[in-house]
Amino acid sequence: MPTQKKIDLVQEIKQLIERARITVSADYRGLRVQEMDQMRRRLRASGVEVRVVKNNLLRRAADQAGMPDLMQIVEGPTALVLGYDDPTEAAKAVTEYAQSAPPTFAIRGAFMDGLVVSAEDLRALVRLPPRPVMLAQLAGQLQSPLVAFVGLLDSPLQELSSLLQSALGELPGLIEARARQLDTA
Repeated sequence: MPTQKKIDLVQEIKQLIERARITVSADYRGLRVQEMDQMRRRLRASGVEVRVVKNNLLRRAADQAGMPDLMQIVEGPTALVLGYDDPTEAAKAVTEYAQSAPPTFAIRGAFMDGLVVSAEDLRALVRLPPRPVMLAQLAGQLQSPLVAFVGLLDSPLQELSSLLQSALGELPGLIEARARQLDTA
């Protein structure tokens, strides 16, 4: 029979994983207390929360939250890194920490938008440009064919305009020549 403390803890974990936009699973074995505190401080500064959870409690919370696939990235002692805002910023913060962390710290994978993401895919996500840059690139890609199309539509009008300009440029000379012809005749 579960105790009230465990039931409350499962509810708390459930709320955390439901609220998180990205949940990264990491193996923290071998980190000393000072290193864990340092990791928590560095990641908290990036808007990311670190929680060490028991796998059984996490399994129950994930099942209650309708996220049983989350357990695919959990194995052994687990530290959950929870990002509540931009998932790429949270992933970037975790991977940056992992590069400078002791070799015993390892990212196992992530759970984002209902999908399990491998550690390699998480690193690839970090290398993507920020969202505003990607949106600007997309807008440029969409705009480019439209500009070319408008140029094609505008081209006959420009040719007609050039033709009329050239005819108008020659018109005074033609009028003078015709006037001389009429004077001589």
